[in-house]
Amino acid sequence: MGRRFSALADPTRLRLVTQLFEAEKSAGDLAGGSGSFQPNISRHLQVLAEAGILARRKRGLQVYYSIADPALGRLCDLMCDSLERQLAQQAKAFTQNGN
Repeated sequence: MGRRFSALADPTRLRLVTQLFEAEKSAGDLAGGSGSFQPNISRHLQVLAEAGILARRKRGLQVYYSIADPALGRLCDLMCDSLERQLAQQAKAFTQNGN
C-alpha cells in the first residue's frame, strides 16, 4: 500500500491519474494534455502501472492506460472531501478572527 501512496505523491502523476478518470488514454494523449514530453510522461506512467494503480493495454504500436482499481476514485473523493472541509474550517477561523 505504501508503494501506491508513494507513486501518487508526485503532482505530475496525480494529474495523469485525474485525466485517466475521464477515459482510457495513450501516453501521447496524456503528454499532449499535460504539456510535458512523452518520455517523461511514459516514465511516470510506468511508476503508476508498477504500483498497481494503472492498467496497460497494447494496441498496435500504442499503449493505452486506464485506472486499474476503481477504489482509487473513492479514495480521491474521500481525500478531496476531507481537504474541502479543512479549508472551509480554516476560512471560517480566518473570518472569525477579523482578518
